[in-house]
Amino acid sequence: MIKTLKILKNKSLLMFMSALIIMTAAQKNVMSQDIAVLLGDEAAISGYVKDERTGETLIGATVVLKDSKKGAYTNKLGYYSISPIIAGEYTIRVTSVGYTPYEEKITLTKGIRERKDIVLKGLNITTEEISVVADRDVEARQISISKVNIPIQQIKEIRIGGESDVFRTIQMLPGVLTSSQMSSGLYIRGGSPDQNLVLLDGSTVYNPSHLFGFISTFNSDAIKDVELIKGGYPAEYGSRLSSVLNITQKDGNRNEFEGMLSAGIISSKLALEGPLGNGSWFVSGRRTYFDLIKGLIDTDPENPIPDFGFYDLNAKVTQDFGDDDKVFLSGFLSDDNFDFDASGVTMNLFMGNKAGSMRWTRILADNLFMVNNLTSSYYSQGFRQEASGFIVSMNNSITDYSFKTKLEWFVSDNLTAVTGIDVTNYIFKYTRNFSGDDSEIEEGTNDGSIMNMLYHDWVYSAFAQINYKITELFSLQTGLRWNFWDYSEHSLFDPRIALRYQISDKYAVKASWGIFHQYLRLAGDENFSIFDTWVPTDKTVDPSKAYHYILSFETEPIPDYNLNVDFYYKDLENISEVNKTTLEGTDVKDIFFSGVGYSYGGEIFLQKQFGKLAGWIGYGLGWVYAKFDSINNGEEFRPKYDRRHDLKIVAQYQINEKWNVGATFMYQSGQSYTGATSRFQTGMPGDNHGWGKVIPSQRYGLRMPNSHQLNLNASYITSLFKLPFKINFDIYNVYNRRDILMRIYDTEGDETIVEDIKLLPIIPTFSFELKF
Repeated sequence: MIKTLKILKNKSLLMFMSALIIMTAAQKNVMSQDIAVLLGDEAAISGYVKDERTGETLIGATVVLKDSKKGAYTNKLGYYSISPIIAGEYTIRVTSVGYTPYEEKITLTKGIRERKDIVLKGLNITTEEISVVADRDVEARQISISKVNIPIQQIKEIRIGGESDVFRTIQMLPGVLTSSQMSSGLYIRGGSPDQNLVLLDGSTVYNPSHLFGFISTFNSDAIKDVELIKGGYPAEYGSRLSSVLNITQKDGNRNEFEGMLSAGIISSKLALEGPLGNGSWFVSGRRTYFDLIKGLIDTDPENPIPDFGFYDLNAKVTQDFGDDDKVFLSGFLSDDNFDFDASGVTMNLFMGNKAGSMRWTRILADNLFMVNNLTSSYYSQGFRQEASGFIVSMNNSITDYSFKTKLEWFVSDNLTAVTGIDVTNYIFKYTRNFSGDDSEIEEGTNDGSIMNMLYHDWVYSAFAQINYKITELFSLQTGLRWNFWDYSEHSLFDPRIALRYQISDKYAVKASWGIFHQYLRLAGDENFSIFDTWVPTDKTVDPSKAYHYILSFETEPIPDYNLNVDFYYKDLENISEVNKTTLEGTDVKDIFFSGVGYSYGGEIFLQKQFGKLAGWIGYGLGWVYAKFDSINNGEEFRPKYDRRHDLKIVAQYQINEKWNVGATFMYQSGQSYTGATSRFQTGMPGDNHGWGKVIPSQRYGLRMPNSHQLNLNASYITSLFKLPFKINFDIYNVYNRRDILMRIYDTEGDETIVEDIKLLPIIPTFSFELKF
């Protein structure tokens, strides 16, 4: 009865907030009239900023009224609002990375809100070197802590093995680590990959990787914007401990049909887009063809080549309904399969993602913006193996259906407010059959070798945050997020606060603190993401919790070069490590060990976003430690992904209109690993030899040799059949230094042999792109 009352109370709160937002939308005309009256002798201006060629809205463009200290950034939908403003004549200036600055004289009338959409022309960097500098007064209201935006033009030019990849580019940032050079997982400031919230058009993606983690599932040709917040993120985001990666898909060309076909040694891609009604459409697909080529190769039946393939598909439709309403429908699909058949053994490994969203945005008033998002996401993975008629299989999946709504209120030039609610329904399914047959298992079974478990849960969240410019030099961002988890009956609050002080025109200092909770836990393997299994928090354990402390300095030492220095400290509570000794269990405490941890360090990041020479240099120095009562004799240890030093260099240079060259270099401390101290023999009575077993040393107490790698790339633009044609040349691992994936101990003989499993050697590749 008490639980029912709690749920009804929390649902009532959310229903009230939803009704309030709906009533606000219904009162649009009244609100517009009232606000116009409130303006009195003042005026206001708002609108969208768009790309001239495609008609796509631009995210993060800077809109300022020169000599007035009034301005704003465009939001994730390309919308800006500046108010209140003293009526009169102004020069409006709009800038965005990769575009020619726009200026126009305008007249603003008292009591009137001016609606002005602005179109920017793409910049030809081979002939123009125009400085794009964000307005300091606009930055003061945003207070972006540990946030990195990488222009999609740069991401497309940073290729590994012939493939441009979002995650591989992000891994070249300081403070972002990997478990190996083969992994696309993101270990950010001491957090594991499951502690990162990955959003694609508002939908959560639970395992964004292909090829056993070598590349991500995100096709860079389908991406419009990539935003990474490495810590201290605002109250708008929740449910993860470490970071937020927010990816926006392309809307499509509103003005004309166009397409692109590309092919390389790993995959081929096709992207198509064009106008549709009062909007646009976009679709792209990517597929490997190793499984197709394999059919043309004669193989030895005794040593066959496995079948492997993956594909992904992105699609989006955008429509305008009048000047104030936009609807976006987007979808994402990925699938990986690995098949092996030899010596009477057949095996299949698979994993896949499905995500979709319907987003409706509405301008309620010129300074009030509403976003509604209905999303679904599904991730599944598993394997099936058969040997001599004995079958074993395992499948797990997570499904979420979410509704999110938020209001962005541009109250004044000094104050903005954002509030919203999130409701998510989770479905977790896990089946395991190690009995030897392939018979169906009854739901609810948990009998050691066979299991079929199904869990449902509801999660409710509400948040509110404000950005307030207190003085010309000092600004504040503060927010509060509330979460309620139905299955575990936890109700928790996450306060967040960030401060910014402008020391001088070129120097600013920022600081943030916040509490972050995480409901989901991940059971998986650090080397291969294909074994990931998501588990909810139940009543036997508390949700994971993190405290973030960040101090940041930013400056522009020379024009067009931005320098950021961050210091961070993170406290972690109720974090998880898989209990690999358990054979069965129905509670989370049976599957995971629960412990504590902390991480701290500093990062230096020098970036040039645009120009003939673009790229960055980053260095990170960090420490990560964890402690579990049941691991490493209860003593503190560093995780496998702890790497003390982390140097990254990325450079792209446009030689002329035809040639572009680039390089990436990485140098890191070696990853941690668990060594061996001694060996003993085990066996049954009467055995002459038995089996050798090693006694492990301190958990992850040793380090592999330092890791470093250089990659080179070049591209040449020409024409084919009078169509733009681009040829890409890439060299992966230029000086052929093979990093170590793992170190194992061979105990089959009398003498223990230490063996290193090494990663890929030098690989030259080429690919091409044809636009039409």
